[in-house]
Amino acid sequence: MDLVIIAVAFVSGLLMLRCHMPPLVGFLIAGFVLHAVGFTSTPLIQSLADLGVTLLLFCIGLKLDVKSLLNKEIWLGASLHNVLTTALFSVCLLGFKALGLSAFSDLATNDIVLIAFALSFSSTVFAIKALQEKGEMNATYGTLAIGILIMQDIFAVIFMTVASGKIPGIEALLLFALPLLRPLLFKLLDRVDHGEVLVLYAIFLALVVGAGFFDAVGMKADLGALILGMMMAGHSRASEMAKSLFNLKELFLVCFFLNIGLSEQPTLQGLMIALLLLVLLPLKGLLYYVIFNGFKFRVRTSLFASLTLFNYSEFGLIVGGIAYQMGIMPGNILVAIAIAVSLSFVLSAPLNTFSHKIYSTMSSRFSDPSPERIHRNDQLIDLGDASVLILGMGRIGSGAYDEIAKDIPSKVLGIETREESVASHCANNRNVIHGDATDPDFWSRVTSSRHIELILLAMPNSQANTIAMEQINQMGFEGKVAAIAKYVDELEQLKALGVNEAYNIYNEAGSGFARHVKDQLL
Repeated sequence: MDLVIIAVAFVSGLLMLRCHMPPLVGFLIAGFVLHAVGFTSTPLIQSLADLGVTLLLFCIGLKLDVKSLLNKEIWLGASLHNVLTTALFSVCLLGFKALGLSAFSDLATNDIVLIAFALSFSSTVFAIKALQEKGEMNATYGTLAIGILIMQDIFAVIFMTVASGKIPGIEALLLFALPLLRPLLFKLLDRVDHGEVLVLYAIFLALVVGAGFFDAVGMKADLGALILGMMMAGHSRASEMAKSLFNLKELFLVCFFLNIGLSEQPTLQGLMIALLLLVLLPLKGLLYYVIFNGFKFRVRTSLFASLTLFNYSEFGLIVGGIAYQMGIMPGNILVAIAIAVSLSFVLSAPLNTFSHKIYSTMSSRFSDPSPERIHRNDQLIDLGDASVLILGMGRIGSGAYDEIAKDIPSKVLGIETREESVASHCANNRNVIHGDATDPDFWSRVTSSRHIELILLAMPNSQANTIAMEQINQMGFEGKVAAIAKYVDELEQLKALGVNEAYNIYNEAGSGFARHVKDQLL
């Protein structure tokens, strides 16, 4: 049975990919189709789905700046949206009840508020997947959306604890000792190799130290994985650890989306209720936009963040399951929520895929706040009088910067994604600013590039250089571009995109090594 499920998922995901749709839509459809012909979820699929979510939250933690949760737009924005959406949806559902819809006629007001609360959350799994597929995890709107989702996860844990009546015992106080383990965990990471042992150590941290420890003291296991990731985020190899888990996490998340379709039996009444719930979804998205816009983010940021969160959450199924077990929610409502969650993913996927086209169409109808009032995290970027732009200030970018700066010291500007690296470069008197050159959001904030004559693509990841070149082309840049790559096919791809000069770093390193040997030893 598992082999058939995997085969159908592959075919469905591939078809969606060929149709320029996210594969996860195909996995959802595969789940529904398989369920319709008699297949159900298996223990293996369920276990792998749970592992996928746990590893996803661990990876989020590895990339999360804890201080960002203290920003007003995160904690206050998430709280406002949760309260307002719950209130608005409650009024709408009570309206359905007043109209005499049989599905809601027997529900008490408290039950309706509980359903509205469940529908106020957005899906962490879907949003992260959508951001990763677009390569915009580090965009301003991406970090904003992730922060909101983390706060919603915290609300979820509080609700789960109260609703289940399961109060953590005195042993939960042991969790406060976790930070004491941080130096030891860091030291172990320093000694771990770059291969399979690194992957195994990451899984050990996520599943054993994080999820396992939290579950043992009566807390939500997924939260433990998230917090462990946040604890490890300060290590210099945290990003490498997250990358080492990427393919494994992606594979397990396929099972998560399959499991949604396989777990519930759609009914006609459930489908009709789900369609009513989908009618409410635009209200949820509108509230997100109004709140983000109220914090003075640009229209682009507010719209993209709203589209990322424009869905219902799998947490709605958890809330519904608890309410069903307590006897306060009919089975048809639970089925409807399951269908609504799935359909919201199907609806939200193309909106995120074509978000840039949607913005291009709508941008003329809205205006950004004045430059001095724009949120500090969304400020416009002034490249100044720089004539040479170096994208990626690693070892190659830094070497190029120093060499060029000998001739034009005040005309070189470096762009680096890691804030701690930016601070280090600035301390060494290099002109470097924080930014992600692969992110369309970065280029949309650049006010002018008229002084730039040469751009060096010096990021170690060739795919990142390719994506950055695509963004540069969309800007209409007319200067010269040079880039580095590791393989011949990557050089050809960069040149096909319009790069004037592309260099194989392995060949160049060999030539440089030979020149050094001749100068010093011959």
